[in-house]
Amino acid sequence: MINTKIYKSVYGLSEKLMVAAQKVDIRAFELLYAELAAICTDNENTAKDHPEQWETLADFTDDLEDAVNGYEKALQKAIAINSNDHMSSIGLSMAILQVELGQTEAALNNLQAAKVSAHNIEDEELKTEIDELLEKLLAR
Repeated sequence: MINTKIYKSVYGLSEKLMVAAQKVDIRAFELLYAELAAICTDNENTAKDHPEQWETLADFTDDLEDAVNGYEKALQKAIAINSNDHMSSIGLSMAILQVELGQTEAALNNLQAAKVSAHNIEDEELKTEIDELLEKLLAR
């Protein structure tokens, strides 16, 4: 389980990042992103380390390759704590970017793993998104 203080910080920063992005306030976005990155690196390999902070960081990473790498880090942390919810959502997010990058095989692998993880979660919408993208890629 994620530390409550860290969760509130990450959630608050993600809301502020969305506002900065909508306003196209690049300076504010960069400062907020740096603050989120600092939280991630400060907590890395400590008891406070959690996939959610890394997933959020990847969500706001502009460079697709860097975002995929961020999701990979988040996924490894989710696997380490056996969090099916995080493994499913991270796998889907990573696969979406991999499709954009033309990495179809990697996307399929991540979606298939996400589908297995999603088998044990309650989020029906996430399960549907995984299934739909998987079907779309397999139909190609």
